[in-house]
Amino acid sequence: MRWLALAGVAGNALIMSTGAAVRVSGSGLGCPTWPKCTGDSLVPTHSSEHAAANMAIEFGNRLLTFLVLAVGVAVFVAAVRLRPRRRDLVRLAAVQPLSVVAQAIVGGIVVLTDLNPAAVAAHFLLSPALLAAATALWVRASEGDEPARTLVRGELVWLARALVAVVFALLIAGTVVTGTGPHAGDATSPRFGFNIEQVAQLHADIVWATVGLTFALLLGLRLTNAPGRVQRRALELLAVELAQGVIGYVQYFTGVPGPLVVAHVLGSALVWIATLRVLFAMRERGEMPVSEPGRADNGWLARRWRTRREVPPVPGADPALGAPGDARSPRMRPAGSTTDR
Repeated sequence: MRWLALAGVAGNALIMSTGAAVRVSGSGLGCPTWPKCTGDSLVPTHSSEHAAANMAIEFGNRLLTFLVLAVGVAVFVAAVRLRPRRRDLVRLAAVQPLSVVAQAIVGGIVVLTDLNPAAVAAHFLLSPALLAAATALWVRASEGDEPARTLVRGELVWLARALVAVVFALLIAGTVVTGTGPHAGDATSPRFGFNIEQVAQLHADIVWATVGLTFALLLGLRLTNAPGRVQRRALELLAVELAQGVIGYVQYFTGVPGPLVVAHVLGSALVWIATLRVLFAMRERGEMPVSEPGRADNGWLARRWRTRREVPPVPGADPALGAPGDARSPRMRPAGSTTDR
């Protein structure tokens, strides 16, 4: 269950970065309609208006949605089959496939509005919400069901919650920069009318606020002797933030090259995951329940392999001597065995 939940986290982070690849390659309208790729075909066909490479990139991103959906369905099935039944896991797992469908519909709206920047922003910002649910499922699948017990001071919990809110604001600011700057996804797509330098500066200000809050949280955890696990999660967050900041500044001063944009979007997903993990690490809920034998998410397979095959009785054989192949059978005892005397 935990590995499937982790696959769901990875799938949601991956599709965020592949969506950026569609945008920076100018393939946003490679499939100019939805749900079909072209007016009369579900798959790319020859078009004089769209390059074959752009159509392939956009269609490939759509196909990836089905992979993420398959993982979401597998996660839900695993949660339903898990014994003992854990209702919170089932609810979180149900979000996975439903959210992929919702994301696909919003993606269709993006295409049908010719990549309107507001629709593009909504499409992107839905991903962190889905990623939060996937991360919560991953964490909960590794814990017990006891009432949550806080491991740090209440003030630090509130600081971590504020950090989550600031990071989400950072993601929103990032979509404004995206909708104002280059890489619209198509040369004909509309853009926000903001000044790119001003929105980029706002984005940078929120970045520094995020880093400052993280430093404050680390200091508070250290001074209060918080558990080592919580401090490690905060250090991991700081490391990801600094790496993300380096990518952001390099891409800004090098003319926003496409590969760095994709890396920056993937980095934003990693920052979001790391931020949530800090908050989740601040409480514990006991040990993970032990699944009943043969009734875990792969229980049907376990039962099949563990079922003991009964040896059919031999007509006329004495039950006291055992069936052929049984240790009690004379044919299975070596000559001179004490049981023959």
